Amino acid sequence: MVQIDNMKNLYSAIKDHEKEIIISSNLTLDSSLILPKDTSLSGAARKDGSYPALLFPENDGIGLTKNNTIKNLAIVTDPKHKAIFNAGIKSDLGSFILDHLELVGQLSFITRGSTKNSKIEINDLTIHSADSRHYPEQPQKYGVNVYQGALTIYNFNPDPASLIHVKATNVSIGQKNAPVIGSGIFIGGFGDLGGKVEISKLTTEDVYSTGKLPFGVADIITGAIFIVNGAHAKNIIQNGESATYGVNDMVLDNWGTVDDWLVKKAVTSYGPSGIGFVNFGTVKNFKITAPIETYGLGARGYNQYDGTLVDGAFDSISTYANGAIAVQISKKVGSLTFNGDLKTFGAVGNPLLKGVNVTLPAYGLSVKTGGSIEKLVVKGNIVTSGKKVTSLIVEKDGMIKDFDIQGKIIANGNKSEKIEDVSGSGISYHQAK
Repeated sequence: MVQIDNMKNLYSAIKDHEKEIIISSNLTLDSSLILPKDTSLSGAARKDGSYPALLFPENDGIGLTKNNTIKNLAIVTDPKHKAIFNAGIKSDLGSFILDHLELVGQLSFITRGSTKNSKIEINDLTIHSADSRHYPEQPQKYGVNVYQGALTIYNFNPDPASLIHVKATNVSIGQKNAPVIGSGIFIGGFGDLGGKVEISKLTTEDVYSTGKLPFGVADIITGAIFIVNGAHAKNIIQNGESATYGVNDMVLDNWGTVDDWLVKKAVTSYGPSGIGFVNFGTVKNFKITAPIETYGLGARGYNQYDGTLVDGAFDSISTYANGAIAVQISKKVGSLTFNGDLKTFGAVGNPLLKGVNVTLPAYGLSVKTGGSIEKLVVKGNIVTSGKKVTSLIVEKDGMIKDFDIQGKIIANGNKSEKIEDVSGSGISYHQAK
């Protein structure tokens, strides 16, 4: 073990392959720091309980190689740089532990063609600021590219035998009204057939993000929490709120597989075409005990574009702009329960749909052609307020098999209808007295 209080001794300790390096004071470093394998870097607590900061004014911060630990530190780079990044190129990178860290700049763990195995464990991570828009490794599917996140874990190895194991707990991203730029949390594999990521647990506190995209851009999106294809999350728990602020900024987006997803606080989208919860992959159990609200043009509440949701339990969903559908189902899903109201306040608008801007009314609940709901329970009301808006619409070859509603279906707008059924199967529902 060696204790360090100046830049020169830190670089010397790295060169000498010291296994345990403890930082006792703030240091400003003039180049990136690449940790040798089996090296631990940590901060010593000061009298006030705070930990030291490593500042990198012009460079990326700390590079990981193999079996590294970083804990009890603040790491500060320019937000467009990487505060922590993977520099390892071995087939087996071993295990990395990142504990009790505050960052300015991206945490980027990207594995490439030479890496088959790695494990990363993150606990008590706060990323105050980051801008990840300019990094070239971006997934492409459904007519869009996705910006990386302030926290990015990405298996960029096309070999399907390559695997990253991830556990990340108590992760906080951005600040209210001061979001990170790009996505917030981005975890993905190399498409549908390449390298994979297995997430045993992801727990979050508050997550705030925005892509700062210009209005009208239809082929780039972001997400506050984005599970990309090639990633399988066994358990996601959101203890804090999540919000996005700009164009095409999804809040919760899944292209992969999630077994259990629990959301305890509000999900809010403020920008155009920013969906609260959008699913292209497979989610077995999704439960949110707080409202989903969207405020932007065409910003829907919950969208099932592809894949399926087996069992979904929601609180209330409210949208406040034109073209902003509360719930839209385009594929087969299992059981959906809404414990509150489904409300829309807008009329006709132009939301983004799979990379294309289309014209849609702000339906309360829409089942598209090919979409079906095995069991639908609405304990509140389905209410629309805009002109020429249908509260509940089922298109041709769409279906709601079993429908219970305890409240009412209401269309308050001029020339609006409560129900439009062109499915051919007929809509029948049980309504509580």
